[in-house]
Amino acid sequence: MSMTQLAIGGMTCASCAARIERRLNKLDGVTATVNFATETAQVQHPETVKGAELVRTIASTGYTATIPQPRAAADQEPTAGTADAKETGRAQTRGAELSLRNRLAVSAILGIPVIVLSMIPALQFRHSQWLAFALAAPVAVWGAWPFHRAALLNLRHAAATMDTLISLGVVVAFGWSTYALFLGGAGEPAVHMDVALFAPRGSASSHLYLEIAAALTVFLLAGRYFEARARYRASSALRALLDMGAKDAAVLRDGTEHRIPISALQVGDTFVVRPGEKIATDGVVINGASAVDASMLTGESIPVEVGVGDAVVGATINAGGRLVVQATRVGADTQLAQMAYLVEQAQNGKAPVQRLADRISAIFVPIVLAGAAGAAGFWLGTGAGTAAALTAGIAVLIVACPCALGLATPTALLVGTGRGAQLGILIKGPQILESTRKVNTIVLDKTGTVTTGRMSLNGVTATDRASDIEVLRYAGAVEDASEHPIAQAIATAARDQLGTLPSVVAFQALPGLGATATVDGRDVLIGRESLFIEREMPIPAALAAAMEAAARQGHTGVLIGWAGQAQGVLSVADTIKSTSVDAVQMLRRMGLHPILLTGDNIIVAHTVAQRVGIDDVMAQVLPAGKVDAVKRLQDQGKVVAMVGDGVNDAAALAQADLGIAMGTGTDVAMHAADLTLVRGDLRAAADAIALSRRTLRTIKGNLFWAFAYNTAALPLAAAGMVTPILAAAAMVFSSIFVVTNSLRLFRFTPDQKGQ
Repeated sequence: MSMTQLAIGGMTCASCAARIERRLNKLDGVTATVNFATETAQVQHPETVKGAELVRTIASTGYTATIPQPRAAADQEPTAGTADAKETGRAQTRGAELSLRNRLAVSAILGIPVIVLSMIPALQFRHSQWLAFALAAPVAVWGAWPFHRAALLNLRHAAATMDTLISLGVVVAFGWSTYALFLGGAGEPAVHMDVALFAPRGSASSHLYLEIAAALTVFLLAGRYFEARARYRASSALRALLDMGAKDAAVLRDGTEHRIPISALQVGDTFVVRPGEKIATDGVVINGASAVDASMLTGESIPVEVGVGDAVVGATINAGGRLVVQATRVGADTQLAQMAYLVEQAQNGKAPVQRLADRISAIFVPIVLAGAAGAAGFWLGTGAGTAAALTAGIAVLIVACPCALGLATPTALLVGTGRGAQLGILIKGPQILESTRKVNTIVLDKTGTVTTGRMSLNGVTATDRASDIEVLRYAGAVEDASEHPIAQAIATAARDQLGTLPSVVAFQALPGLGATATVDGRDVLIGRESLFIEREMPIPAALAAAMEAAARQGHTGVLIGWAGQAQGVLSVADTIKSTSVDAVQMLRRMGLHPILLTGDNIIVAHTVAQRVGIDDVMAQVLPAGKVDAVKRLQDQGKVVAMVGDGVNDAAALAQADLGIAMGTGTDVAMHAADLTLVRGDLRAAADAIALSRRTLRTIKGNLFWAFAYNTAALPLAAAGMVTPILAAAAMVFSSIFVVTNSLRLFRFTPDQKGQ
């Protein structure tokens, strides 16, 4: 199966998107999702169905489609081949906004005098109706042309959309006014125009509806303009994300710097990053040390210290010294690219509530056409006259436009996922929002999630024959030659406290046990207790007690000895992240029950859990057992969220009702998860759930008001209690309300008290 994303042109409402989606889904093996707000279609199709066939299918429906041009791998935009369609869609939205602005300005200049002249009898004069007609004609014809054109295209394909309702309303109002002026007696010099708040009684032959044609056009063009403007703004977060990357890089070739475009950068290239410059792409520092500002990607304001061997992410800013970096990922494989891709995927999908709205929109327009005809027939049948019948019929056509219904979900998704990207929270798809609402239990992997996953030295105990500094000095010297995580923790602590370390000779690693070397002429042994027993090196009682104390605390005790006996114990443990305690408290305040899940022994697990405030612990769980642990919780009726970062967490993340991956972890975990946290801060998990819940509440609020508006307004319009002008104003207001309510998500800020 292939995945193609297309930029769609000509859509004006949710009904348009639903029609295109239905037509594409009729093709064999094709699954399509059309998003009205982003003006894109995401199509999954077999290899036998080519892109050209998809374009022809959309064209046969009355719309246009653009296939993104393929790029060379090195020159791909960050969205793995879909950026062209996205950029085309944004350009179309921007172009539509400018076109609507110009059309709205001209229509308002001509139409507002018609409305004022019609509503204020004191301003009217002999033959003023003819001036109103002259001003209203270009508004009803040229100003409303986008609606007429779309209605005609739909008519050619035996379909009806919101534009059909608007066009009919304008045409009927202006057409009847033209008839009344030329043939019905409304053109007489003494005839005055008036605007009634309710449906007028009697014959329509002497009534003019010019102000209705003008007002409908101006109000609805204004609504379309503000919608286009809001959609363009709503995609600004993703647009900013795509623009974050560096444009060029200073690559080292034969010891000389060459400035090349970012598209020419390849894996394995080394490049220089000076203070204040953006890091060109993901890589590893091979020379230099600095502080890197990653706030644009992670939302974390504190710069991160990096040195030789540390990984850095493209688009982050070098805030300190000169760095030389070797590229490990370029183009669509970078972390920035994957972030943008995940945001796009989320914005193109649909939540279950949106699919319901789409189905309603698809059948809504034909029902409204029948309702308008029925309302007009009713008024004629009761003897109220053609004026009342026309007024009620036009009001029903206009008030029923399901524009707000179509904008309710996609605008909230656009803003919510965009705001998430700014905060370093990536939501994989809109269906995830439902999961965040239902979750009541959150399972936290220990290593790399609650803890840093990096060992550190916690304490040193020495015998009377040695000092703490001497123990640390010898241990650091020997362990500096080892790559083991525990050894590196000891060596790093020794270097930080003592500065320089003595050189060693005759170093020998003892796999699974420890190491031995000669330091300052002394033969030093370091490692497990079993190694000292094997070498028959005595362990003083004080050191044996220190080893037991370390084990009780969940730490790892490392013995060091020389001169025939053990001389000290170094206690090493995985470091708990400084934010984990706050994160657990936030999760509890959100109504979630935290559980610690780890493969470590029970003592270590309970020690960590107690320090961060977790009561329930699942310890000594193998990777395969993590999936079973999640299943057991689900079998108990719990809705489970799982937070992890490693390859061994991927299956459990996929099994959980809501999988949350720490972005500092592996790609496998991130692909298996529903939410990805770019920064390695557990508080971001609470922020992600809070943002998802807020977005879902916004969607449901939008849909409620959209449904409520149509439900309440339709009977009033059919009863003649809402004139077409009021109907147009109310319809525009409902759409603007939905869009502005969605834009409020841009103001979402992480709440340290939970949400």
